[in-house]
Amino acid sequence: MAVKHVALLGPPGAGKGTQAKQMVEKFNLVHLSTGDILRDEVARETELGKTARGFMDRGELVPDQLIVDMIRGRIMAAESGFLLDGFPRTVAQAEALSSFASIDVVININLPRVEVVRRLTARRVCRGCGKIYNLTFNLAEGETTCSDCGGELYQRDDDKTEVIENRYDVYEKSTAPLIEFYDKLGVLRTLDGSLGSEVVFSGISDILTA
Repeated sequence: MAVKHVALLGPPGAGKGTQAKQMVEKFNLVHLSTGDILRDEVARETELGKTARGFMDRGELVPDQLIVDMIRGRIMAAESGFLLDGFPRTVAQAEALSSFASIDVVININLPRVEVVRRLTARRVCRGCGKIYNLTFNLAEGETTCSDCGGELYQRDDDKTEVIENRYDVYEKSTAPLIEFYDKLGVLRTLDGSLGSEVVFSGISDILTA
């Protein structure tokens, strides 16, 4: 199967970023991460960024139309194929997407709420280079600086417990219906995100080369 149009689903903390990086490298896909795009817009203080900041700080979803308008051009330019990471997040977004692009397969990485909270509250980010660490995986106790550039490690506002809980609630209400939507189309494949990144990527590779 020549898979070129892939979407990645799963709650916050399911490891979508890690899997996306490997998928892009192995299958020559353009990585379209709405999270990264939105954070870039916020950092550059564009009009979209200013509008999106309030929603993101509260752990809420950015309105559908803003996301659709932002990503349409990037999808159309991805001639080698694309990987959607963080989009679509609602059935309305999925329906809008279907008007200008097709999806070959949707990979759903499942992870329960308790594990999502445990993973994300332990995440730390370098202010200098942006490298991500985790207190349970690759950061020694008491370590506060980046091993690559020496930058300060900090906890993002959207990695605090109350925001994570809200993000999961929003996910269940708005995004989970996508599972049913894509299952009915016959393109959904679900993997257990608690099995570890290597096992999950092996499963993804099997799906994309089947």
